[in-house]
Amino acid sequence: LMNAAVAQDVEPAGITQHCDSVSLCFSKGLGAPAGAVLAGRREFVAEAWRLRKLLGGGMRQAGVLAAAARVGLEQAEATLRRDHDNARRFAEGIQELNSPLCSVNLAAMETNIVMVNVAEGWLSPAELCEHLRAVSEEELAETGQAVSVLLFPWSAHAVRAVWHRDVSARDAQLAKNKLEFVVRKWQE
Repeated sequence: LMNAAVAQDVEPAGITQHCDSVSLCFSKGLGAPAGAVLAGRREFVAEAWRLRKLLGGGMRQAGVLAAAARVGLEQAEATLRRDHDNARRFAEGIQELNSPLCSVNLAAMETNIVMVNVAEGWLSPAELCEHLRAVSEEELAETGQAVSVLLFPWSAHAVRAVWHRDVSARDAQLAKNKLEFVVRKWQE
């Protein structure tokens, strides 16, 4: 919700105005250690509260978590915009590679998520993710850096990369460099 609101430059309420209920996790892009909020009709929230207690859920030290969530909300726009910018730079780097191995659709990219299309006949998405995660002696010798990039094999032909508050612009550059190294080695 918050990533969509920042990407569309609208208030979250503008997106949720036609929803019966909304759940917002504070530990994703907002960077709180835990916590979420549920909004909806009073009866709906009361029933969710009852079921949570019935299943053993409870909060201790909720004020500490609420404080972290508040900081996350107060910094959301700047933090999420930075995440979107870092993701876009990574995606633009992939496009600049102009590789037959992988590509991105920049027009479809709106937030902190980059879907990397992996061409058939080269590596599978899972294999690409494994090569991005692993650090070889050859990489260390050529680049002078040991970089491990964690991406997710999303489908039979795509890998998913997600940026969050703990991934810096430098990290995005290192990830792009690592992908460039892996692609170059496979094209050789």
